[in-house]
Amino acid sequence: MRDIKFRAWSKLLKKYVPIWSAIETRGDDVLRAINNTFVIEQYTGLKDKNGVEIYENDILKSSGGNIEVVIYIDGRFEPVCWYGGKNYEVIGNVHQNADLLAADIERMIPDDIGNDIHEFLHGGDK
Repeated sequence: MRDIKFRAWSKLLKKYVPIWSAIETRGDDVLRAINNTFVIEQYTGLKDKNGVEIYENDILKSSGGNIEVVIYIDGRFEPVCWYGGKNYEVIGNVHQNADLLAADIERMIPDDIGNDIHEFLHGGDK
């Protein structure tokens, strides 16, 4: 059985805060963020190849070098549901390390499209 854990990102403070400071439960015992200034992320139950816990919105690097974001969709955490945590390394999260995703987009697509995306994300030329 996996541990049920959560973490909370504060959009205002731009950092992770103790989960108890960001959640509430109501009569139905459903966990909710106190308000829309928090993002609640669930632990996948897996650890990466270095023993780091993998949560939703973590940015992972696969053993093949691909960069992927952990999402919960259709009752499973992708991409780790397919291969397990030992094939991945946590290299950041979407809140603090979005630049990792932009760099990977540029690596994977043709240069002219990559330049357009880079300019959109960063407001200028490479």
